[in-house]
Amino acid sequence: MAAMNGSESGQSELPAWAKEVIALYESGAAGEFLLHGNVGDRMLVPEPDGRAGARLGRLIDFLMEVMLPQFDVVLSYDLGKGLRVERGKEIFNAWPTRKELPDLPRTPLPAIRAIDRFLHYLRNLRAVGADSYTAAVILRDADLYLPELPGALHQDLDSMASLVRSWATDHVLPLHGQAVFVLARRLNSLHRLVALNPRVGEVEIPLPSPAELRAVLEILSDDCPAALAGFRDDLGRPARRLSGTSVAALEAMLRLNEHAGRTLSGADLSDLRKTLVERDAEDLIEFIEPDRTLDDVIGLDDVKTRLRQDIELWRKDDVAALPMGYLLCGPVGTGKTFMAECLAGEAGIPVVTLRNFRDRWVGSTEANLEKIFHLLHSLGRCIVFIDEADQALGRRAAGSGDSGVSSRVYSMIAAEMSDTRNRGKILWVLASSRPDLIEVDLKRPGRIDVKIPIFPALDPTEAMDLLAALCRRRGLELDAEARKDLQPVLPELLTPGAAEALAVAAYRLTRTSSLPPPLAIAECLKGYRPPVSRKVLLAQMRLAAEEATDAGFVPDAVREMLE
Repeated sequence: MAAMNGSESGQSELPAWAKEVIALYESGAAGEFLLHGNVGDRMLVPEPDGRAGARLGRLIDFLMEVMLPQFDVVLSYDLGKGLRVERGKEIFNAWPTRKELPDLPRTPLPAIRAIDRFLHYLRNLRAVGADSYTAAVILRDADLYLPELPGALHQDLDSMASLVRSWATDHVLPLHGQAVFVLARRLNSLHRLVALNPRVGEVEIPLPSPAELRAVLEILSDDCPAALAGFRDDLGRPARRLSGTSVAALEAMLRLNEHAGRTLSGADLSDLRKTLVERDAEDLIEFIEPDRTLDDVIGLDDVKTRLRQDIELWRKDDVAALPMGYLLCGPVGTGKTFMAECLAGEAGIPVVTLRNFRDRWVGSTEANLEKIFHLLHSLGRCIVFIDEADQALGRRAAGSGDSGVSSRVYSMIAAEMSDTRNRGKILWVLASSRPDLIEVDLKRPGRIDVKIPIFPALDPTEAMDLLAALCRRRGLELDAEARKDLQPVLPELLTPGAAEALAVAAYRLTRTSSLPPPLAIAECLKGYRPPVSRKVLLAQMRLAAEEATDAGFVPDAVREMLE
């Protein structure tokens, strides 16, 4: 039996996914492999014959040169080029049925049937004791011609999926020196007969690690010396800062800057990472590197102390004590989003917010989520922030109008949030003014361990401190006398959002009417009506207080107010 090449290139130098494929094949556990994730990217291809170094190539180059050099025949298929013989044309042309195929099939079903017949032909040769050959098959972009389509029978599609599934369930591929690679970007886009086959070795190809990006930069430094001149002595720095980007996106960016004669600096890396990550994610996420810390949060001292303790544990890699996630709950306008950004800035890690990943096409929503999770795993440490979590996370029981999408979204997110392998890597932060509408299972320990209520200003002094701080950020200074005069007329239960609106309105008046800051604020307070009624605020405060995981998070003034 032909073995996959795990020694000639030095298996210790192979990526983890390649080692997993080799182990599955050589043990006989699997002969068909579903490679998904970063399959369309450029990657490091080790030099042959044990020579040091690597070059940039495609996944098929890696498979052909590193994984399958000992296989006599390699066939590939994709929609554009049809069925191709990548290696072993003489052996393939000696196949008796080849005479019936003057032109190799280009459409999927005839191509898959031809591959199936050829694999059986090679097995029959071995069975009768004739010359036997090893063969590998690579199905590229399989999700394009083996998609998951719900509804009635799709005869050609289901026939192809059944054949591809049969190759794995025959249990004979490794025994006969045969291997099949099915390449698909997203599992949820692939036909379920293939994607859910337990006999298929499912292996995710991740985005490149910082170490791999450093090796890529070393290769590209010869072609892009000007762009990388600022990092010539430390290519590890941009590699670490740009983690989460694909090799193809990184290479394109470097070549564009080299063409423009522009040298990248350390200050460019954050913006570059944001641009590259969002482009690779197809605008399914927004990537933010915050420039604020918990020092920018006004009040909430007990909460900030707890969060800083967790961050310190994170910095020390003492992840066993870290929560899997936080729930920030409180009335609208209390600064839950701002708190999440400050938490990320304090920890020095990026924030990823989920954009509109839902799609009208069946299966697309789940495929989008799969891509998002694939990206999150490559970022190292990050915070995933989900605003309006009561609406965004779906429901365990789907309604009849969404074909079960909501429940599938719920299941996928719930599984990802509870994956203990993500502890210390992905921190989930949910925000909601209606935490009672979030499914109980999503709020349980092991997914959301800490629930933090955030309340409006509870007394005139606190409200004045909040408004004065927000005015100061706009250059509007209030002395002690002005604060004393304004404090009695401030609205009750002032939220940071409402205070921000007042500060903006006051700043506008100082510019348009030349009023001094105290008079501008006083003018804005005349006839002021809060954006949210007191009744709604109190109801949302009660919900937040009931969710709190620590009694110390709920001030005595709130308890008295809600009694």
